[in-house]
Amino acid sequence: MWSSFWRSRNRFSLDELRYLTDQLAKVQIVNDVNKDFVVEALRSIAELITYGDQHDPSFFEFFMERQVMGEFVRILKQSTTVSVSIQLLQTVSIMIQNLKSEHAIYYMFSNEHMNYLITYSFDFRNEELLLYYASFLRAISGKLNENTIPLLVKTRNEEVVSFPLYVEAIRFVFHEEKMVRTAARTVTLQVYHVGDESVNRYITSAPHADYFSSMISFFRKQCVDFNTLISDTLTNPRSDCTSTILAAVYEIEDNLCYFSDIVSAGIPGVARLMTDSILMLLIFPLLLPSLRIVAEMQSGVVTSLYLLCCILRIVKIKDLANAIAAALFYPLEAFAKSYRGKVNGHISDRCFTSESRESDDGRLTNNNTKCSMDNAPCSSGSSGFHPEHVITQNDCSDSNLAVREVLLAYLKQGDDLEVLGSLNVLATLLQTKELDESMLDGLGILPQRKQHKKLLLQALVGEASGEEQLFSSESSLTKDDISGELDAYVGKIKEQFGVLCPSSEVGTSPHVHRFQVLDTLVSLFCRSNLSAETLWDGGWLLRQLLPYSEAEFNNHHLELLKVSYKNCASALVEEVKGVWSDLLVTVLYDEWINCKRAMESPSPRKDPKCLLIPPQKFSSEDDVPAVSSLAAGERMHELVKVFVLLHQLQIFTLGRPLPEQPPILPPGDLPVDSRAQTSGLDASCPIAGTEVSLVNAVPCRIAFERGKDRHFCFLAISLGTSGWLVLVEEMPLKKRCGLVRLAAPLAGSNPRIDEKYPRWLHLRIRPYSLAPLDPADSQGYQKTKSKASDGRWTLAFRDEESCKTALHMIEEEFNHLSDEVHRRLKPLLNLENSTSPSVHEPEDSPSYSTLLSPFTCLTTTDRSSQG
Repeated sequence: MWSSFWRSRNRFSLDELRYLTDQLAKVQIVNDVNKDFVVEALRSIAELITYGDQHDPSFFEFFMERQVMGEFVRILKQSTTVSVSIQLLQTVSIMIQNLKSEHAIYYMFSNEHMNYLITYSFDFRNEELLLYYASFLRAISGKLNENTIPLLVKTRNEEVVSFPLYVEAIRFVFHEEKMVRTAARTVTLQVYHVGDESVNRYITSAPHADYFSSMISFFRKQCVDFNTLISDTLTNPRSDCTSTILAAVYEIEDNLCYFSDIVSAGIPGVARLMTDSILMLLIFPLLLPSLRIVAEMQSGVVTSLYLLCCILRIVKIKDLANAIAAALFYPLEAFAKSYRGKVNGHISDRCFTSESRESDDGRLTNNNTKCSMDNAPCSSGSSGFHPEHVITQNDCSDSNLAVREVLLAYLKQGDDLEVLGSLNVLATLLQTKELDESMLDGLGILPQRKQHKKLLLQALVGEASGEEQLFSSESSLTKDDISGELDAYVGKIKEQFGVLCPSSEVGTSPHVHRFQVLDTLVSLFCRSNLSAETLWDGGWLLRQLLPYSEAEFNNHHLELLKVSYKNCASALVEEVKGVWSDLLVTVLYDEWINCKRAMESPSPRKDPKCLLIPPQKFSSEDDVPAVSSLAAGERMHELVKVFVLLHQLQIFTLGRPLPEQPPILPPGDLPVDSRAQTSGLDASCPIAGTEVSLVNAVPCRIAFERGKDRHFCFLAISLGTSGWLVLVEEMPLKKRCGLVRLAAPLAGSNPRIDEKYPRWLHLRIRPYSLAPLDPADSQGYQKTKSKASDGRWTLAFRDEESCKTALHMIEEEFNHLSDEVHRRLKPLLNLENSTSPSVHEPEDSPSYSTLLSPFTCLTTTDRSSQG
């Protein structure tokens, strides 16, 4: 029989299909002898049915007539070989995916053979078999519609009582293998989006509705594990921590997107189930109580702030967004007490382990002990957050602070991550379209333009209070406007979740809350221990609240901002003589544009995940010594960004329009007797091979290799806000002229005569440009870090007097450079007296966004060769 299988026939013919079917029917038992034939026959039948669906309907008519699906089921029952099970699943999957005829699909689904395959007890310990089974379920779901889904369910009295495809799929939604998990979720989403009313009732009825709370419980455990990862990373940072965190972030956000896709299907009652589960199992017992920081739990605060942002940003449920906003008026103690009481009551810490436990075959099993919608929140056990300890370990006076006040307290007193997280939460609330404007106003973060729009509408329809408030500097929605929505959600939280709200926050006027937010943001801008990136995020939030008016600032605010600006301006003046003074104008110009663009952007510049990946800095001694030029450049860059923000805020408070470019004067004329003029470099930088005059040059020697001295003439030249140290090789046929061989930046050269050898002059050679760091680009950071060492030149002169002459030349030219920088920046540094001078984009300095000029020379010389 087996030899005849291989005889030559027309491969794509009805005879071939008939032959394969006949041979398959003769197989009474599948063993090692005939398994290869069975596998090949199953594969070939899939090819022939797919071919026939596109070219000859008689192929599938024969398939139905001979009841080949029944043969498949019989073969599966008789086989104990994994390869046959895999091929059978693959065969059916290929047929379902490729059949275009609706008649054919109806036949495939219209008998119990398909449900038999779905519920068959495969050995899922074999990973390959599990992957093919998941693909099989996914292939079926791809053909679901309002006409095909009734073929896969069992009904009684017009109500669905069994739906094997859905029941089996949800068992694998939390599987550790990503492909299996993705396939299972795809199946559920396909089912949800069909929109069959009877199927929807089946999904949202007991016990199947428990899937939604189980899903949130699984996600809660994932959040606890995520917090552990963040905590370990902050405690023991590793080289691969960024990639590990980003992978975990992807999983978190992927789960939330799945939740959002479920809600978008519009199944009645599912949004409520999801909302109640998220609030009961995650927000109230875990995230909000964890916002109270203790010394060893900073990661809990950061993780909670990030997760709150993600939930609001991704899961689009109006009731969820408004309930979270209403919860911000509650004191943290209310959630901690409620949670603590439930834990001590009847909910054990097994909720994560027993409710969503995987069996040996990888399926999700539901034990009797689980967190239902009628039960209290699950405990996190001992594997992550411990919100029940948070309140007791802090000062009792802080326990009455509302969550809203805690966020504002972080802005005033928290570190960079806490401030950034709080700003992200407020910004996310501001951009959550599902949130009622009255809730935003109650929180004190309703943008001024939205206030005016609503008051204008009230005035147009004849409400007197609207017209009066429209032209008031304290315009906000009235207390009555807000209390309705807020009271409704406060009542729901109390009745449904048992959380009381003793805080007086709810009854406070929205104008008071708005002033608190404004006052906190002003205090934020006066802090000197925060990064510029964080302050820029605060500036964006302020501009969203007050896009075109300074009326809400009081005298105290204006004075605080003015003092902070003056202090920053004084620090910037010191940078005029700093290591990177030649790039100061360029950096100011670029960051002015960047800051203006960031402030006027309709959305925050960065994703909330930036909370979890602190920016790389060169200021650590482990990376680069604090005295290095790159560390100084990083500090200068930070200072410029803060100064630009404070300067633009000053313009805003003065009621002036913000110019497109900073008020920087254009380059001045060079003195006739300047070294740049006398050397012939009055219009360009010293490029290698450029001919220059040696009128002011000082002969010297330098060794770039041990024992190999080279003779040069040394020049220090400044040209506007740029300057160079130049080594020129004398031209033998043209006296007092030479060719530039090497050049390095004048600024930051830190010239020093050697104490032991007074004919030696030591110079630091810094890079030509600053390299911006991307916090998420760890490879780029390591690359920049490897180039972070400064070079060094040691020049040997003929005598001590020549060495002093060279030193004096460097100091004099650097003073010229610094004076020109200061002159050009005067309008910027004297804001009140400025008269909008002509603005000029700097062209005389290289862009700091370039890594290193190809002409940069970073060398270390050997002292023994300089004698």
